[in-house]
Amino acid sequence: MSADVPSSALFAPKLVTVLREGYGLAAFRADAIAGLTVAIVALPLSMAIAIASGTGPERGLFTAIVGGFLISALGGSRFQVGGPAGAFIVLVAACVERNGVDGMLLATFLAGIFLTAAGALRLGTFIKFIPYPVTVGFTSGIAVIIFASQLKDLLGLTLDGKEPGPFVAKLEALAPALDTINPAAVALAAGVIGLILGLKRLRPHWPGMLIAVAVASVAAGLFALPVETIGSRFGGIPSMLPAPRLPDISWTKIQAILPDAVAFALLGAIESLLSAVVADGMTGRRHRSNCELVAQGIANIGAALFGGVCATGTIARTATNVRAGARSPVAGMLHSAFLLGFMLLAAPLAAYIPLAALAGVLAMVAWNMAEKHEFATLLRSSRGDATVLLATFLLTVFRDLTEGIVVGFALGAALFIYRMSTASGVEERVPLVPGDRPDTADPRTPYDPALATDRHVVVYRLSGAFFFGTASTVGAVLDRIADERKAFVIDVSAVPFVDSTAATVIAGIGRKAARHGVRVFVTGAVPAVRHALLRAGARRPHVRYMPHIEDAVRVAHALAGQSDRDSTA
Repeated sequence: MSADVPSSALFAPKLVTVLREGYGLAAFRADAIAGLTVAIVALPLSMAIAIASGTGPERGLFTAIVGGFLISALGGSRFQVGGPAGAFIVLVAACVERNGVDGMLLATFLAGIFLTAAGALRLGTFIKFIPYPVTVGFTSGIAVIIFASQLKDLLGLTLDGKEPGPFVAKLEALAPALDTINPAAVALAAGVIGLILGLKRLRPHWPGMLIAVAVASVAAGLFALPVETIGSRFGGIPSMLPAPRLPDISWTKIQAILPDAVAFALLGAIESLLSAVVADGMTGRRHRSNCELVAQGIANIGAALFGGVCATGTIARTATNVRAGARSPVAGMLHSAFLLGFMLLAAPLAAYIPLAALAGVLAMVAWNMAEKHEFATLLRSSRGDATVLLATFLLTVFRDLTEGIVVGFALGAALFIYRMSTASGVEERVPLVPGDRPDTADPRTPYDPALATDRHVVVYRLSGAFFFGTASTVGAVLDRIADERKAFVIDVSAVPFVDSTAATVIAGIGRKAARHGVRVFVTGAVPAVRHALLRAGARRPHVRYMPHIEDAVRVAHALAGQSDRDSTA
């Protein structure tokens, strides 16, 4: 375990590792292209998330620039990209409503201290193993709340008073205002959503969100549409970073915002480590979870000093980074530099962005966050999983996100203990929770940038007993990474045990992929794992089994070539 590993190895940023290995011009060129790609995606998203969180759009950019740079420069993942995340919208908005922006900044600052301490105490090894039904439940709950928070701007509604934060109270306030619907705002929002969906299908490599927001802004200006813009509500955004300053600190304020700070830290740890797990699966690398937590903590302290909101690693931007061919943390650092350049040069143009357009962007974010297929699969898989899922989801939507996570985790832990007490297929001497460790020789195929950017095939590697956090990331990978590929390879050569829930997830992925014309291959399955997958329904024609990744990639390319020839015949 990691207790025998020196701290200098565990907490050395991956940037240091990359520089020691040798970093050349070709790698820098690849990182620059990936960083620019991610920055284009992050630009509208950062502003939209900040506005939905009850702050100004500039605070989202400050977070992506400062927090994102520190996460990449100091983190334990080669490919992690950080910034404001949609999952924080609910928590940040509630904190701002109760304690104001100054209180939110102090909560972010304290959350950074908590995250740094958690990493120093080596708690990162365990935080990422959150029960799968809990991650699906609170992610889907957050998606519902995010969508509800955008109804006002999506429809251009006019309210007599302030919009309430709680879900039920919000709907009760919006219902009487339905007669104030603004057709121009509805048209812009619908156009943004339609354009994003169309570009994703027809031109998946184009920055759909940025293009849609730009088109909506031009349309609103050309036709003088009566819609609210960033300029009319916020007066635009500044063209430079503010000077850093400490949040106002007092014992009374600390007591008031302490629950928010703990919630920020808990959700930040979960989000960032799950994102790092996704990057590991896509590349075959292994992140240093405790180093990553320390970097997340420092990034949140830095974001608070510059007036930003909470920063964390984000799955969508990290996956985009890998797909764009990133080689090292330099790509994430360049993403922040490009965002700073955009802000310095194009800040005045942001004033013309309609809020309905950004609401359309966040509506798409909410739709992508809602793990619809996984939700339905868990409801059918077992009574225990369904109970944990529904408890987490309902508490998140109707009560509080932190309460949903805590109750869901307690129920999930009890369910897991029961299942493990009755399981007999776990390999001896294989730890259920692998320890943190520095880079060492890995028996699996190392990261190959050419494979990661393959236009036909996505390879995702699982490691360790497959029952917790990684289960949710596989579904996310299929939705957000393999959407325009023709084959999805899941390597389980380093998986000694698969429980019924995880096996059901793989079977569901096979069925969903078949509907989208994506072929699913499972490689390296030991007999016990293969038997569990087959029992759950992961079988032909939806799932094919191959001994090695290379075999699956070769067959996938042959089938893709045959498909291309048939389509042109």
